[in-house]
Amino acid sequence: MDSTHAPPSVACRIGWQSPAPVPEGYRFNAFLEASGGRLQVHGLDLAAFFEVDRSPAAGLPEDAMPSPLEIAFLPNIRAQVAAMGRYFRRAIEELGYPAPFHFAFASKANTAEEIVRSTLTAGAHHEMSSDVDVEIVRRMLRAGLLPEDRMVLANGFKGPGSAYARNLLALRREHRRVIPILEDSAELGFLAGRGVDFDFGIRLKRTQSDAGADRDSRFGVNADELERLAREIDRTQEARFVLLHAMFGASSDSEEQFVQALEPGLDLFARLGRDRRHLRFFDFGGGVPGRTTLDDGFDYERFARLLLGKALDACARHGTRPPALIGEFGRYTVSEHAAHLFRVIAVKANEAGPPWYLVDGSIMTSFPDTWALGEHFICLPLNHLDRPFRRVRLGGITCDRDDVYPPRASVTPLFLPDIAAADLDETPLYVGFFSVGAYQEMLGGVRGSKHCVLPEATELLIDDGEDGGFACDIVPGHTTEDVLHNLGYGRTARVGAPRTAAAVALV
Repeated sequence: MDSTHAPPSVACRIGWQSPAPVPEGYRFNAFLEASGGRLQVHGLDLAAFFEVDRSPAAGLPEDAMPSPLEIAFLPNIRAQVAAMGRYFRRAIEELGYPAPFHFAFASKANTAEEIVRSTLTAGAHHEMSSDVDVEIVRRMLRAGLLPEDRMVLANGFKGPGSAYARNLLALRREHRRVIPILEDSAELGFLAGRGVDFDFGIRLKRTQSDAGADRDSRFGVNADELERLAREIDRTQEARFVLLHAMFGASSDSEEQFVQALEPGLDLFARLGRDRRHLRFFDFGGGVPGRTTLDDGFDYERFARLLLGKALDACARHGTRPPALIGEFGRYTVSEHAAHLFRVIAVKANEAGPPWYLVDGSIMTSFPDTWALGEHFICLPLNHLDRPFRRVRLGGITCDRDDVYPPRASVTPLFLPDIAAADLDETPLYVGFFSVGAYQEMLGGVRGSKHCVLPEATELLIDDGEDGGFACDIVPGHTTEDVLHNLGYGRTARVGAPRTAAAVALV
């Protein structure tokens, strides 16, 4: 399975970049710090999770954990939601912006129950895109986690008569603030006029000047079609056009580029809003990046100021009141909460470059974007930070040539502590991948069978506990029987199913 997407030709900073030991107290970023030759993550010594003789902090497991190990640090999610709220509040105050900002979690980035629950308890609105998402929302409603004032933004294709469209009708009867964001007029025709009133959004297709690829997008409608659909909503009883959705389309490291791509949508909102008192939300969609490497420099507060300024300018030109802004934050919300930890099990010479450090799991199945898109994530040792380092390549234990890190075409160096193969039993080396909480687990298949029939790793969910301690849940990894059951071994045969010659031969 060879990669078809080459990584960037410019090196990025994914870890320590020197043969020298890491200085005591060195801070890699806001939550990664060297202390006593070990890596502290949100104040936790992660290497200690694998040690038998230790004194864990209150609320953490007392027994040694298995490797590989996934870590989810849930307080980080709530901190991210709160931080973005502060960035926009400061920008609103600075510019005198007359409308609020609303944070919505783009749940496709990570739909695990503990993640959705954490975003809702932090005050986020909820964005979804499929039929199963509707049942997730219902469960959050039953748990009392989705108050009546929270918006549920229904993106995705909602074809007439589809299970998703039918369930949106039912969900609207249970929750007032369900806002379907329309992809075409057929979706409106099915949802409107069925005895429930809806607030609708419409998705605008990207309209940048280099729009050759954008015209090929299957998402949204162009400006002319959007205006026609808005007029159709105006004529429809029990329907209101309240939201214009204009998404940049991809994560960007440039605040200016991001906001510039939204300007046509802001201008269209201002023009349409002159005659529509219900139109009050401008949803700039997703694409706000998370910090997946150590040199990511997106300035969130500057982005907020630029976006609010452009909204004020557009509305001043057209004499329209400025919109309340909605952002759908996926990668930003959940990237930094997760880590995936491995043990180095072998050191192997490499005639073509740096030596191989082989780990006890798979890089490509744990982080599909590394081989599929050439993405980079922070990679650091958990222990031996006070030793000399050397440049290495990491290899997973699958039989696939792309199960490596950094990605094959990458020019980014990776340095890890210099350790001999003979020393690994007595002085084990653990490494961690950080800021991997967005999309990787969902793309790799949660609780599913993996490439080369590798089992799912154990996961440790860490949250705030009482008296400044922690509370944790352990999600056990797969056993061999779990993997085999997923693949159909031992499953009862269908009644009356013919036994092929091949099947008979296996009996």
